[in-house]
Amino acid sequence: MNEFTWTPIGEPPPMPVPPPLPAKLDFAGDRRSFLRLIARGAGLELVTLGFYRFWLATDMRRHLWANTVIDGDAAEYTGRARELLIGFLIALAILVPIYLLYFLVSVEVEHMQALASIPLVASFYVFGQFAIYRARRYRLTRTVWRGVRLWMDGSGWIYAWWASVWLLLVIVTLGIAMPWRAAALERYKMEHSWYGDLQGRFEGRGWEFFKRIWWLWPVTPFAIIMSPALPFLYGYYKAVEWRWWVSGIRFGDVSVESKLESDALMDLYWKVVGWYFLLIIALSIVIGGAAALTASFGGMSAEELAAPGGLTRAMPMLVVTVISYLAVVLALTVVLRLYLMRDVWARVLQTTVVTNLAAAANVAARGDLATAVGEGIADGLDIAGF
Repeated sequence: MNEFTWTPIGEPPPMPVPPPLPAKLDFAGDRRSFLRLIARGAGLELVTLGFYRFWLATDMRRHLWANTVIDGDAAEYTGRARELLIGFLIALAILVPIYLLYFLVSVEVEHMQALASIPLVASFYVFGQFAIYRARRYRLTRTVWRGVRLWMDGSGWIYAWWASVWLLLVIVTLGIAMPWRAAALERYKMEHSWYGDLQGRFEGRGWEFFKRIWWLWPVTPFAIIMSPALPFLYGYYKAVEWRWWVSGIRFGDVSVESKLESDALMDLYWKVVGWYFLLIIALSIVIGGAAALTASFGGMSAEELAAPGGLTRAMPMLVVTVISYLAVVLALTVVLRLYLMRDVWARVLQTTVVTNLAAAANVAARGDLATAVGEGIADGLDIAGF
């Protein structure tokens, strides 16, 4: 007897629905336009004695955010330069009395000056960690995607306390606890980060980070002696850190994964080193040429120029030296912002995918705007980031 298989007459069985494809992140910004932006901003920083940096920081963030494309939709940065300026002025009102008090104490108790610097450094570290947390909170509340704002709650002081405790553990373990410190602090920040009503979390583990970088501890002392190896090691470290950090980000059921290669950033750090040496060589040539011309036409010998107060008697050379130095500093800031801000941002985004983005489709807007005081303190302590 032959066996036959048959299907009842009616609707065909439902086809299995394939899982949604991961959404790719991309960076659509034009490199030349960003270069023009930061070059113009560096010049205006010089003219305004540094006060233009608040407007430049805002313009850079708007450029980076607006060209960050997730599943075809770009992000938006809504921060304003005036907020950063006000936050910086408030931070000065906090930091200047601390500087003044330390100065008065060190003058009155000169023999205890070294001891008095310990609480100053400790207080600035705590302030710095508080500023890092609040600055991130400010930037998140100024970030909008698909009409929904990100935001952050939690306490900056609690974060600063845990950062300080972890720092002591890092010191005691000679740096070995650093990956676990990074994981614990990032976990606190992500647990208090939200996209609308979708809560974030961080799933990166310190052990995962440590496994990728453990060999840096015995190698780094030799790399410091052999300086050309440092850009390779630091570039490797930053690429591993970026991949570990990005791959640990979660918002509800939305997950992020980075495919950044370990050598993806090395050339950027080498380019910065190359530009640094080129600028130093150019500065040396300009100052050396100005000194030679001054000695030839000004009737001053090289010994007289090198003597104390020699430059003040050669005013043209002094002017050339100051202008050349400022030009080199501004050029170096342009190089750093181009390679280590814009280019790193682009490479990280272009190697990142988002899974289950549909889980963020129906979020409800929540959260309040944060002040820029944390940004101001971070700027005053020179620890500002993106």
